[in-house]
Amino acid sequence: MKLNTKRTLLIGLAFFSICAFWQMYDTVIPLILRDTFHVGDTLAGAIMAADNVLALFLLPIFGRLSDKTDTRMGRRMPFIMGGTAAAVVLLLALGWADDPGRLALFLVLLGLILVAMGTYRSPAVALMPDVTPKPLRSKANAVINLMGALGGVYSLAAIRLLVKTPETGRANYLPVFLAVAALMAVSVAFLAFRVREREIRVPADPAEKEETRGGDRLPPEKMRSLVLILISVALWFMGYNAVTTAYSKYFTSMWGDLSGAANCLMIATVGAVVSYIPVGVISSRIGRKAMILIGVVILSVCFALAGLIKTFSPVIYVLFVVVGFAWASINVNSYPMVVEINHTGDLGKYTVYYYTFSMAAQIVTPTVSGWLLEHVGYHTLFPYASIMVALAFVTMLFVRHGDNKPGKADSVLEHFDVED
Repeated sequence: MKLNTKRTLLIGLAFFSICAFWQMYDTVIPLILRDTFHVGDTLAGAIMAADNVLALFLLPIFGRLSDKTDTRMGRRMPFIMGGTAAAVVLLLALGWADDPGRLALFLVLLGLILVAMGTYRSPAVALMPDVTPKPLRSKANAVINLMGALGGVYSLAAIRLLVKTPETGRANYLPVFLAVAALMAVSVAFLAFRVREREIRVPADPAEKEETRGGDRLPPEKMRSLVLILISVALWFMGYNAVTTAYSKYFTSMWGDLSGAANCLMIATVGAVVSYIPVGVISSRIGRKAMILIGVVILSVCFALAGLIKTFSPVIYVLFVVVGFAWASINVNSYPMVVEINHTGDLGKYTVYYYTFSMAAQIVTPTVSGWLLEHVGYHTLFPYASIMVALAFVTMLFVRHGDNKPGKADSVLEHFDVED
């Protein structure tokens, strides 16, 4: 059995467009809130957390809704096409609303676009396993993750090339909105034109249809490990997300212009992607827990060192390459450790645990770190992130279950099979 790589790349166009949007959102929206509307960092952090609040409700709702949908276009494509179309129109309107006198309109449009994005992320992710036989899903997921990384790089490159910071006045982000909207529209239109979901859907495996009741409770020692892993997940997401959410504001306030910030984030993204292979190899030798602990230490140290840099230096680029490696070390191994503890086969429940804690952290941390930025100073960002990640090292030390040494990947692609 061989993976249809061409078709998987086409399916990955949906995730490609989604990741392009979120990279642009996390980089540009904080700057608009600060520079156009002069929103304080605490309130801006709460606004930036809204997408995660909505995701907690929208992702499972529309995931289940698409499961029950049956149209001529398929189960997932109506949501993907409709959600993308709405998001593209709203994104263009959002660029027009980037004006000091249109704060209320901007916030309404922002809320609507977050809802539009929430309607089709789950269906887009579910499309791959719908059309891919179970033995090939690991390789297919690797392709999907690579497409997502490329989407992020596209948006960062667009920011780097299209946004000019004038000596006086506000930067014009409309060209970036246009570039991302065009990518989203073209990508999903090409997907809809080339992929016939109903014709290529793989018949459901009867074993997958069987609902696992999983009545057995975890033994106390395993439950303790599960709780500690989930707390660790929340802590390192609190540290990492604080940086990614406020980074463009921090960089432009402390180090330089937006193009430099885009360069650093692009380097970190590429660093993470390149790191998946060595991380996979090392994890197979020393185990997932040890690899996570190494990643946590490196990430905490990098954030601490970044906080010591007062003026821009090329050392920052080096730091962000290492940050990419550290985050890959954590991200590749954390979700598998959570589901390894499961002994009933109820993977869905443990997946919900993982995403609940990671999303909850990303709801809380933009507001907390934003309050520190506004009321204490921008110098608090990296120390805050470093401390949160360091606390995750402490909780992970006491985890006694869920570890293993992942088997050697069958192909290079499988090293990119990361839960995001």
